[in-house]
Amino acid sequence: MSQIRIDQVDLHYEKYGSKGRKVILLHGWGQNTEMMAFIGEFLKSHFIVYNLDLPGFGKSSLPPVPWDTNDYCAFLVAFCEHFKITEPIIIAHSFGCRVALRYAYKYPVHKMVLTGAAGIRDKRGIDYYAKVYTYKLGKKILSLKPFEKYRDTLTKNAGSEDYRNSDGVMRTTFIKVVNEDLIDLLPSIEAETLLVFGENDEATPVEKGKTMEKLMPNAALVIFENDDHYAYIHQAQRFNMVLDAFLRSDY
Repeated sequence: MSQIRIDQVDLHYEKYGSKGRKVILLHGWGQNTEMMAFIGEFLKSHFIVYNLDLPGFGKSSLPPVPWDTNDYCAFLVAFCEHFKITEPIIIAHSFGCRVALRYAYKYPVHKMVLTGAAGIRDKRGIDYYAKVYTYKLGKKILSLKPFEKYRDTLTKNAGSEDYRNSDGVMRTTFIKVVNEDLIDLLPSIEAETLLVFGENDEATPVEKGKTMEKLMPNAALVIFENDDHYAYIHQAQRFNMVLDAFLRSDY
């Protein structure tokens, strides 16, 4: 277990390996280093791997204020400067892919592997706005004294599971992050990128992976059949085999 302080955050990270190119692992929302540890163990013979608990998750402390992906990117830059990391390989899942995409848009990256990648905002139809309006109207009604006892029920049932499981600075961070759309950055990201999506992923549907493959100049998509948002964990051995093929030239 290792910890350093960067930008008012106590960052917990795990390090694997002692030689080779630097690899950075970025987990998804609500997760931690444990979700990516098997990747660090697999790659440690050929790379120096840093597995981060992103600020607000795992054993790392909270951001001092609500952050967006620009803030997480700036934090990652500071981390890389601290360890003299240039042109890293970044392997990320879900929310971590948002940070990876933002970083790769601004700074040189050798290669990326993005699984269940978030970053393209859903198109919002009339159903979405109807739900938002209903929720806001419900909040106004429940602010009236006779209805106060029902307020917690409304809050508990509103929003996604990640939203409901967040509070304080991280709930506001979640709102800022999910409202970002990184699609306009994709054509400018030139790093060789492998996209891995589960065929039945509902959180980040495979169609988003296809869009990323189309818009990113050097991206290729691999689909894990009959699997979901956590396909990389459910099929960890297969995922590591894909990593081996993609990164072998860097051994």
